Amino acid sequence: MQELEESTGPLVETSEKYPYVTEEYLLQVNDIVEINIKTTDPTLNLVFGAVSNDIQNQAAMGGGQGAGDAFFMNGYTIDDEGMVEIPLIGKLKLVGMSTEEAKLAVEKEVVKYVNQNEFFVRVRLGGIRFSALGEFNRSGKYTILQNRVTIFEAIAFAGDLSRVAKRDEILLVRQYPDGSQIHKINLLDRKLLGSEYFFLKPNDMIYAEPMKVREIGAGNTLVETLTLLTTSITAIALILTLVQDNN
Repeated sequence: MQELEESTGPLVETSEKYPYVTEEYLLQVNDIVEINIKTTDPTLNLVFGAVSNDIQNQAAMGGGQGAGDAFFMNGYTIDDEGMVEIPLIGKLKLVGMSTEEAKLAVEKEVVKYVNQNEFFVRVRLGGIRFSALGEFNRSGKYTILQNRVTIFEAIAFAGDLSRVAKRDEILLVRQYPDGSQIHKINLLDRKLLGSEYFFLKPNDMIYAEPMKVREIGAGNTLVETLTLLTTSITAIALILTLVQDNN
């Protein structure tokens, strides 16, 4: 650090606070959930713990996207009827519930086999899955093993936006129980911090459109595009000169 000359401006500028808008997520068809059941009965633990132990071991070894694959292979996927199938318990409907409500539903079934104070149940999402499409440096499908992920964290996870991405017109495709809906988002607007689109939801798709400059040429940046155009014009001029000299 160095001592700077006195400035008339403030040392630190602070914006107003934007309260978070967090809606309780309700489980949907095709969501993957981790259901962890621990009891005082070793035999029951072998039955209930087979899936959850596999997930934890593979997540620890894989990390990142590999951990997301572990949840896909060993987690409980909510089927088209809104059900999951749990060892010993059988099929249980979880669609439309929060993770806390799903936990209570599982506990209601477990208590049939174990006394009330002799078991523990945890239900949580198998990470936040999302797709990054279009003008990303690393477009693709990702899983972040967190309970809450902001749209900026998701963009960073996908290698940030390319230089020609429209940052003021990002398309967010979000799934709802009755269908999908497209939301156009301006990343440059501070009000995004206090909107319901600041935090991603499972299975969100983020599409970054290119600016018009992309349509001019094949360059990834404006400089590359202009260089390509300049080179093309120079080549055409050289060809015309040679043709005229030959005539």
